[in-house]
Amino acid sequence: MFGMGIGEIVLVGVIALFFVGPKKIPELAKGLGEGIGSFKKALRDEGQK
Repeated sequence: MFGMGIGEIVLVGVIALFFVGPKKIPELAKGLGEGIGSFKKALRDEGQK
C-alpha cells in the first residue's frame, strides 16, 4: 500500500492512536470509509459520462 510495509502501517496506526485516542478511532474509521466510498462512487459516475 503506497510502498509501505507492515511495520510502517503499524507505526502510523500507533501514532494515530496516540494523537486521537482509542475512543475516537471507530468514528474516524467510519468517516474514512464513507469518504472512500463517496470518492469511488464519484469515479464510477464520472466514468459513465
